[in-house]
Amino acid sequence: MELRQRALEVLCLTDPADKASAARALLQAAREGAPLDTVLVPPDKVPRRSPFTPEGRAALLHAIAHIEFNAINLALDAAWRFPGMPDAYYLDWLRVAGEEALHFTLLREHLLGLQRDYGDFEAHDGLWSMTDKTRHDIVARMALVPRTLEARGLDATPPIQAKLARAGDRRAVEILDIILRDEIGHVAVGNHWYAWLCARDGLDPVRHYRILSERHAAPRLKPPFNRPARLAAGFSEAELAQLQDTSDP
Repeated sequence: MELRQRALEVLCLTDPADKASAARALLQAAREGAPLDTVLVPPDKVPRRSPFTPEGRAALLHAIAHIEFNAINLALDAAWRFPGMPDAYYLDWLRVAGEEALHFTLLREHLLGLQRDYGDFEAHDGLWSMTDKTRHDIVARMALVPRTLEARGLDATPPIQAKLARAGDRRAVEILDIILRDEIGHVAVGNHWYAWLCARDGLDPVRHYRILSERHAAPRLKPPFNRPARLAAGFSEAELAQLQDTSDP
């Protein structure tokens, strides 16, 4: 309970740098067994971001930083909101929060090097909207946030890296290498606990995912899909086949 309460306290912090620092400190305390002491607009209204101009590149990196900042909140909310899970569940989500905080910090530092900062551009609340929709159902949360919305980053990151490489931003490419590596693990956490919950509740994971997607109006994912990354994150061949089927016109 103390661990979950601390996750709630960090979740409620409003300063981005303070939240990122506190999330990493909370993860470290949990690992060591120590005492546990922007303008938002609809997604389709966020301006297009070309990495081939300084302003466009800063806006693109700001958008990614916003995703990573939201991901800190998502992980902390997962740790706080749902009681009665095994200890490993809470430690998993605190680890995710700490790693998302590192991602945000790296991106913010890079933005500062471009003479911009987090909050300088508009952003959207698509990730948090689904978090709110699934606040009463841990199975839906695991299905539709880490393994649906966050898993989109596995597909999107390599093409973004290619554009940033062409724009000459090697540091941004390096940061996204770190993010992609860690995000495979974060999606794997969602896959693991979704499978665990389905087994506990006697649910077919593939069939129930379709039900949850329709119930909560999850976005329809579009190819190309990063199959190697998705397989590494724990998606089954049946799930990947379903993903391809539902994305086909």
